Amino acid sequence: MLPSTSVSSSLQGNGVLNSRDAARHTAGAKRYKYLRRLFRFRQMDFEFAAWQMLYLFTSPQRVYRNFHYRKQTKDQWARDDPAFLVLLSIWLCVSTIGFGFVLDMGVFETLKLLLWVVFIDCVGVGLLISTSMWFISNKYLVKRHSRDYDVEWGYAFDVHLNAFYPLLVILHFIQLFFINHVILTDTFIGYLVGNTLWLIAVGYYIYVTFLGYSALPFLKNTVILLYPFAPLILLYGLSLALGWNFTHALCSFYKYRVK
Repeated sequence: MLPSTSVSSSLQGNGVLNSRDAARHTAGAKRYKYLRRLFRFRQMDFEFAAWQMLYLFTSPQRVYRNFHYRKQTKDQWARDDPAFLVLLSIWLCVSTIGFGFVLDMGVFETLKLLLWVVFIDCVGVGLLISTSMWFISNKYLVKRHSRDYDVEWGYAFDVHLNAFYPLLVILHFIQLFFINHVILTDTFIGYLVGNTLWLIAVGYYIYVTFLGYSALPFLKNTVILLYPFAPLILLYGLSLALGWNFTHALCSFYKYRVK
């Protein structure tokens, strides 16, 4: 799950594996260790994972400074502890159950919604976004004198999970307290509150994603990852002018999913 590996096509004279093969072997071993720890809860540092979740809201730069420290001490950027993934899964389940309750869904409908949110919204969309970002960053953002390094797909997915957590909390937890009595009232205040929450949530996703890639010293021009803010703000203003309610559309889509 290392975000960078050294690229070399030649073997050393003493017959040792070249640096790229060695990096692949190391990355594979670390992935195996990471997946194995998924079933060993006593080895997970949930306190540290909770700290990261808090700072992803208040100061996401501090989270990525810790990634720098991990690179220096463990020679890897991505997390080696699955505690964050476990806590994110719990948040996803609890918030989706809350969404089902607010939308007055039955037990079976809520279960179907939970499966859809986990495997389509989080994993499926995450795979698509991570793969796209992996391709774009390696194709266009690696510095010319750093062509011996590349962004691995595993790190791209890790960045997606970091950015997805604030979006999840805002849209699947905080928003629940306003849906029935404010957002879905078909008034200007309703779609103002709802669409503003969407603006904040998607804005957090864009910003935390930018921080993730700008933390890699061999990438250039990562500021372009902030460019989606322009169409996002434009869409927000247009939605208020035309009376679009993004949360109403989301709730209708969720109900359609579980029919």
